[in-house]
Formats: sequence, C-alpha cells, structure tokens
Amino acid sequence: MAQDAVQQAPAAPATPARALLPLILPALVVGVGAGLLLVGVSAAAGKLQDVLWQTLPDALGVGGYSVLWMLVMLISTGVAVGLVLWKVPGHAGPDPATTGLNARVLPPAVLPGLVLATGLMLAGGPSLGPENPIIAVNVGLAFWLGRRFAPRAPGELWVALAEAATIGALFGTPVAAALVISEALAGKQLTGPLWDSVFAPLVAGAAGALTATLVAHPSFDLHLPALGRPGWGDLLAALVVASLAALLGMAAVYAFPYVHGAFAGLGHPMLALPAGGLVLGLLAALGGHLTLFKGLDEIAVLARDPDGWSAGQFATMTVVKLAALLVAASCGFRGGRIFPAVFVGTAFGLGAHALVPAVHPALGVAAGVLGVLLAVTRQGWVSLFTAAVLVASPAILALLCIASLPAWLLVTGRPQMQLREDGTPVR
Repeated sequence: MAQDAVQQAPAAPATPARALLPLILPALVVGVGAGLLLVGVSAAAGKLQDVLWQTLPDALGVGGYSVLWMLVMLISTGVAVGLVLWKVPGHAGPDPATTGLNARVLPPAVLPGLVLATGLMLAGGPSLGPENPIIAVNVGLAFWLGRRFAPRAPGELWVALAEAATIGALFGTPVAAALVISEALAGKQLTGPLWDSVFAPLVAGAAGALTATLVAHPSFDLHLPALGRPGWGDLLAALVVASLAALLGMAAVYAFPYVHGAFAGLGHPMLALPAGGLVLGLLAALGGHLTLFKGLDEIAVLARDPDGWSAGQFATMTVVKLAALLVAASCGFRGGRIFPAVFVGTAFGLGAHALVPAVHPALGVAAGVLGVLLAVTRQGWVSLFTAAVLVASPAILALLCIASLPAWLLVTGRPQMQLREDGTPVR
C-alpha cells in the first residue's frame, strides 16, 4: 500500500510530566506579577487621564476636548515623555519603532523610565497601546528575578513566561498567548510535542489573564448585532473589506520608515516628541476626540451606535487614526501598535456598513480589524483572534478564515511596521 511506502520521521519523545510540574509555580508567579503590573500601570494612567482631560480643563473653564486643549495636552505629553527619554537613566529603552511583541531583555535600570514614559503616553492621548513596553518591562523583571532566585533555569524560560503572561493579561484570555507562542515556535526545531513547549507559557498566560480579569474585568466584545446565517453576499463583503483594510494598513507600513526618518532627523527627543505631539494635536482637531488614546474605549463608543456617523465621518476617523498611529510610533512615544490598529479597522468596517448597508456591521468590523492587523502586525492567528472576539459571533469565524487568505497574500513578503536599528524595514 502507498501508506506503507511513506517513510515518516520518528516523533520526538515527549517531555516527562515530572519535568513539566516544576514549571507550574514559577509560571504562576510570573503570570500574576505580569497581570498586576499591567493592571497597575493602566489604572494609574487612567487616573492621570481623568485629571488631565476632565478635572484640569473643568477647573480652568475650558472644554476638555476643545481644539486648544487637545493641542496643549498632546504637546505637553511630548515634552514630558521627551524629558524622560532625555534625562531618566536608560532613556526609556530602545526606539519603539524597532520593537515588537517579542521583547528583548532590558537592564533593570531601564525599566522605571520605560514604565513612566508609557504611563504618561497612555494618559496624554497619543494613539498607541501599552502592549510592547509592558511586555518589555515584564520580560526584564522576570529575567532579572528569575536569574537571581533560580539561576539554573534557562533565561529563555523567563522571557517566554513573561511574554505569554502579559499577552494573556492584555486580552483577558490565555488563548491569545497560546496563539502568539505557537506562531513564534513555528520556525524552530522543537525537542518534543508542541504542547510540551507551550505548557509553561500557557500556565503563565492563564495566570495573567485571570489576574487581569479578576482585578480589572476587561472585555473586548463590542456587543454589535449578531450575524445570522451567512450568505454569499456576506462572504463577498468579508473578502472585499478585509482586503481593502489590508491595503490601507500597508499604505501606513510603507510610509513608516519615511515618517520615522523625518522625526529622527530632528536629532533630539525634546524636539521630536513635542513636534510629534503638535502633529497629533492637529490630527485630533481634524478627526475628533475619539481618535485619541489607545482606542479600546473609543471603539466601544462607535459600536454603541454603528449608524450614528456617516460614511464620510467614519472615513475621516479611519484615516486620522491611522495617521496618528503612524506619527506616534515614529516620533518616539513608547507604546504598541495593536490597539490603535483595532480602532482603524473598526472605523473602516463601520464605514463600509454606512456606505453599503448590506454589509453587516459586525462583519464589517471583524473583517476591517482582520485586514488592518494583518498588515500592521503580520501575525495571522492574533489578527484572526482579535477580530473574532470583538464581535463574539460564531457565524463570522469561518468567513474571517476565508477572508484572511487574500488579505494575507497582499501583505506577506512585504515590509512590516517595524524597523531595524539602521532604519530599514523588517520583512
């Protein structure tokens, strides 16, 4: 028989359970610690945001989201973060344009400045999320403490645990961590079954997710109307929206090195960051206050009334938010690109629904987020997962899997929204 002629390589031996059991306790400790740090930084930034955007303008008798106040706050945030990068030891870590979800291990002295720069950014309004810097901080802390108290454990273990724990806490579920880890392991030679390699990170991701859920109660479900039984029109809409959103995201990707080079040419953080804040303030004046901040609270506002804006207004918010993401990631603000990209995809999908009412709003949002995230992150599983959890509609998942195929063909092999140290794009 043909099956007998096929020579299969012997399967790698599984890791004994006694070798995995000792990993549970450190994974739990890292997971809880990473979740608490994320929640703590986010909560502190939220309190400061309330003071800066509500208490202070009310006390001064100006509108919290007036054009003047948005300009003042974003320029001031640029000055504050610029001072951190200039004066604080470690300069808040490497250029964020060169970082992704896979964080390098930073010296402990760098971490306080990175936390401070991230908190100021989150409160001040630039269009970036906490994911990249918080992952870097958790990786640095886990590596330093792990090598100190368990020197025999390999350093790579602490990096994997911290990354998984933070991603689990960010999304409120260890599934996201498992998907990221599985994708990262795809090109590596494993010494055993995949599940052995993800066992400890999955424990850390679960601990981080449960910690964040119990303390902060995060939710990504936008509570959009559920899609019923999908038809051929829905499949066509998913294919078109996801592909167009991927092309839109790629436009920002191709512009990224040029915008970054323009800000880098200013030569000093006290020039580049206030200049970036000025541009962000002007963009906020054009797009409105919903285009400020990381974007998760703002997409919930859009989703509560998906028919409350015209197609032109959604298009304006889409372009402005994408431009704000591009500027904030280029001028030196410490932050990640996933959450503002989710806003871009949501506004794009709702704009498609406003332009063509036959496009279901939940399907438009999911397909739009999928396409933009594929272009910006180049991580297929995370893009699919994020798009799916925003709408919590099982009927959409199959459509998204199909729509991801042409969108992936548009982005694969092309530059990523991440630069090398010399300023050239990562491919």
